[in-house]
Amino acid sequence: MRILNINKFYYIQGGADRHYFDLIELLEKHGHTVIPFAMQSKKNRPSPYSDHFVSKVDLSQVKFSFQALKNIGRIFYSWQAKRKIKDLIQKEKPDIAHIHNIYHQISPSILGVLKKHKIPIVMTVNDYKLICPNYTLFQHGKICEKCKSHKYYQCFFHKCVKNSYLASLVNTLEMYFHRIFHFYERYVDIFICPSEFLARKLTEWGLPRKKIVTLPYFIEEQNPSIIKEGNYVLFFGRLSPEKGLDLLISTTQKLPEIKLKIVGEGPERKRLEDYVQKNHISNVRLVGYKQGEALKKIIQKSRFIIVPSIWQEVFGLVVLESFNSGKTVLASKKGGLAEIIQEGNTGFFFQNSAELAKKIQSLYQNREITQKIGQRAKQEIKKYNPEIYYQKLMKIYQFVCQKYKSIG
Repeated sequence: MRILNINKFYYIQGGADRHYFDLIELLEKHGHTVIPFAMQSKKNRPSPYSDHFVSKVDLSQVKFSFQALKNIGRIFYSWQAKRKIKDLIQKEKPDIAHIHNIYHQISPSILGVLKKHKIPIVMTVNDYKLICPNYTLFQHGKICEKCKSHKYYQCFFHKCVKNSYLASLVNTLEMYFHRIFHFYERYVDIFICPSEFLARKLTEWGLPRKKIVTLPYFIEEQNPSIIKEGNYVLFFGRLSPEKGLDLLISTTQKLPEIKLKIVGEGPERKRLEDYVQKNHISNVRLVGYKQGEALKKIIQKSRFIIVPSIWQEVFGLVVLESFNSGKTVLASKKGGLAEIIQEGNTGFFFQNSAELAKKIQSLYQNREITQKIGQRAKQEIKKYNPEIYYQKLMKIYQFVCQKYKSIG
């Protein structure tokens, strides 16, 4: 099969991008030809298809300029992406298109071109962008569903994007523009959700249930090295407001006998480092971004993992990574996390700061429990085997391809 695999980033910025590259590797392992389409960037991995990628667009700064206006136009509808995907289709003749995150940098302009060339489209949904202007159903420190029933103007009134009226206005108008033309609803044949929670949310907000399937992410099972446990608990992931790091740090601050390591990068890092330093919190340490073997060793040496998210997690790939190292996970019961962790069997949940503190203390003082739970969690990884994922994905591919054959 010749598979057009589309994501705006061709480097790893988060869990969605990691899944994108893992999927490419899995498909190629099974003999398929994978044709990537993404945005050009100095951070990109090498690709023989890079000349077909759309030019880089920087949306990090909110400002008025001619270039900024051009970038805003691309958010709504990218003529460049439309032209480049057409050229790529004519050259490579793919059998199917699998899209991931295309918002802003690529835009849904490519969907009509794919449909015109009778190429089936499946889409892995990695966030809430299809229903929420700021991707997260979270704003100003709280879960937010004010935009439900397509009331996207709430985004502008509440400055949900970068706490800026301008950025929020752009995203509000983008949502209405895409809603008016129903780009995703019309052109995408199947939406793949990593959790049933996300599938329910999309359905609640108006996406057709018959087009939505649930297929959790996969992870390659590994046999971790035998490493002596250290004397710390661990958070690893993106340092952003919805991840609950303020709650975690303030709770751990009251437990001076317990050390917390925070691994990751993100917009909150500087503020969190300043807070730790200003308040002389000696038992909390931010160690920056780690990956590969360095990250695995930090995970393996930890007592257990804490996932203190205060938003509705779409899935929770960090939980699988923790299970893979045989680690107990203590998490908030938010979104898709409740579908991965089994209370008392593979991990534990907490409801508030007091319960978080109590469970951190209890688990830290009882290695026998965390090691026993961690061993069960390790066995849970078998459910997320790449081969199981592949077989289910192939059924989805075959279903949509067969539908096109029967039509035309």
